Amino acid sequence: MRRRDVVALLGGMAAASAFRPLPLRAQEAQKRYRVAYLALAGDQDAMIVKHRLDELAYHEGRNLIFDFRSADGDQSRLPRLAAELVATHPDVIVAGFGTAPAKAAQAATATIPVVFTSVGDPIGSGIVRSLNRPGANITGLHAQAAEIGGKRLQILQELSPDMRIVAVIEEPDAPYTTVSLPELQSAAHARGLRIELCEMRRPDQLAGSVEAAVRAGATGLTILETPPLNNLRRDIADLAARLRLPAVYTNRDFVDAGGLMSYGADRRQMYRRAAELVDKILKGAKPADIPVEQPTKFELVINLKTARTLGVPVPNTLLAVADDVIE
Repeated sequence: MRRRDVVALLGGMAAASAFRPLPLRAQEAQKRYRVAYLALAGDQDAMIVKHRLDELAYHEGRNLIFDFRSADGDQSRLPRLAAELVATHPDVIVAGFGTAPAKAAQAATATIPVVFTSVGDPIGSGIVRSLNRPGANITGLHAQAAEIGGKRLQILQELSPDMRIVAVIEEPDAPYTTVSLPELQSAAHARGLRIELCEMRRPDQLAGSVEAAVRAGATGLTILETPPLNNLRRDIADLAARLRLPAVYTNRDFVDAGGLMSYGADRRQMYRRAAELVDKILKGAKPADIPVEQPTKFELVINLKTARTLGVPVPNTLLAVADDVIE
């Protein structure tokens, strides 16, 4: 080939390269992803997810749009809020703590990927077909909350061996309550305990329902946690202290708010993991092929200050296995 032909060829190649698309990595860096977050109450969990996304290089204002909606504890608002989020055409919808947001997101779209952050029983609630192959457009984190209700009763009995009646605060209309209450009642029966249900449809019903349970003989307390109850954790802890009720809760937020004990999954780690599932989907994974993950670590947290206030000695057997003891 003559020199001038080589020069012409190289020139043509250079011109062609000027019109080639940017490398894939550069294209990805320019893409802006939209992640929607649907919460029943509060934004604490959403902020954990958002922070982890930031660590994974999804930065709001640069390559991330983060749309947040909260029903402020009103479950009836979830379908409308889910529809609003679907209308923004997000790449992924994250369903916040609880079964109700996951069901609302699932009902709102059959195509947009959905990641739920903490569902007590995703199979029993009809959200997924199986944990290993969730199917459709949804996957997420299984809190195993229903299964460990019996363990919380065991902890209460270790603290108070003479306990025979346990007050259980619950929202009767919550999807999680429908699934978890029968399991808790079965566990209570096996342990020779009777449950006094403390129904709470509105916050102003809380004190009266627990006081009625105490009059019926309840000497211990636990809850079937939902987002509204989690938001009332300080009120619940204060009420238990006033009524001198030893209580075991579902997560350490209650203990940090003055509650006696909690036993449950490390919730912060679960929300961080939900963000990692979002990252997988944004990189091309299909929700139907991502197994629903279960927590591998459960933590027992004990507040000794509250124990002294209640006049309840905490057995050394519990202190020895506690993951954290607050003095």
